[in-house]
Amino acid sequence: MLNIGRKHLVHIVKYRWIWMALTAILLIPGIVAMIYSSAHYANHAPLKVGIDYTGGTILQYGVEQKVTNSDLTVIRENLEKKGIENPYIQILNVNNDQQKNTKSEIQSIVSIRTKFIDKNSTDGDKITEVMQGQYSNPELMSVNSVGPTMGKELFKNSLIAVTLAFLGIVAYLSFRFRFDYALAAILGVLHDVLFVVGAFSILGLVYNVQIDGLFITAILTVIGFSVHDTIVVFDRIRENLRYYSKKMSFGEIVDASVNQTLTRSINTSLTTLITLLALYFWGGVTTRDFVLAMILGIAIGTYSSIFFCSMLVDFWNDKNEDKRTDALAV
Repeated sequence: MLNIGRKHLVHIVKYRWIWMALTAILLIPGIVAMIYSSAHYANHAPLKVGIDYTGGTILQYGVEQKVTNSDLTVIRENLEKKGIENPYIQILNVNNDQQKNTKSEIQSIVSIRTKFIDKNSTDGDKITEVMQGQYSNPELMSVNSVGPTMGKELFKNSLIAVTLAFLGIVAYLSFRFRFDYALAAILGVLHDVLFVVGAFSILGLVYNVQIDGLFITAILTVIGFSVHDTIVVFDRIRENLRYYSKKMSFGEIVDASVNQTLTRSINTSLTTLITLLALYFWGGVTTRDFVLAMILGIAIGTYSSIFFCSMLVDFWNDKNEDKRTDALAV
């Protein structure tokens, strides 16, 4: 039975403008960062994109010393002096297989991403010279390249994947719910994606974080998770409207429905976040940015399904009620 009392943990209707203000606070810094990035980067992208999309070469060197972040700063400065523009440098963990395939006892792996190096370029030799000047006997472990044409093709396919996901969600929600519910859910998805993209735009500017194909995978997963939570809340609102529309106002039903699904939404998100946090701190370095995108997306998706989407549905219902009242007055 629906609890028609006023003792709710969450009040969507009463504090509607607070949720709107909080949403603006969450989104505006990322939007500003994306605008700045678009004006600052040569490719005018809102994010710092990796070689998966721009094309480029990754060289990995094994060294016998422990590499620190201050070492990376020195390497970057020396590479730029050699004419290597905007190198992206990371410290990678050494796994057992890599250790077996090396000639020496390596302690760290330095990964250097740069623009595409063709056979006639001397940039590879310049990078090796810098590494030899920094460390004794650095071992070139691997060289991987992605051509500019392939990078553009991957970028196009990623956009197609995200677009198809959105269109599929719009079609399903429009069939499953009323149009205003479907529109609120889609805006919730856009809200979540914009937050994650904005956060990585900030990370790109501050910490030089680049996105790759795994980032698109994370975005698609966030889209699915966001819609899943929102559908649960909307389904409960629709069910309660069926039985209590004559006894309670729409806003009261929204508040009660959100509180009925609140525990389930939070528990589902928490169990997922615990797993992702374990992967972030103890998983591989290569998947860390992917896991971070998932953590941010699931956290903001839980917020949007509870506060943002339900608030939009209530707001639009009030607007429609006002229009109907004005029409009757005339």
